[in-house]
Amino acid sequence: MVFKVIYQESLLEAPIRERTKSLYVEAESIREVRLKLADRNLNIELVQPLDPEHLAYEQASEFFELEQI
Repeated sequence: MVFKVIYQESLLEAPIRERTKSLYVEAESIREVRLKLADRNLNIELVQPLDPEHLAYEQASEFFELEQI
C-alpha cells in the first residue's frame, strides 16, 4: 500500500502551513511508515493511506515520487 506523509522538516519549530511538505512511501501499515522514517527526524503531521482513486490522482502530479526506503 502507498501512504502519503505530510510533514515539517524541523522537529524544533512549530508547524507552518507554507513549510509543509509531503512524500510517498510504500509500506504495510502506518506504523511501518513511521519506523522507516524515524531516522530522518521529521515532524510528521499525518500519514494517510491512499486508496486506488486517490493514488491515481497523486500519480498524475508532477511532484509524485515514491520514496525508496
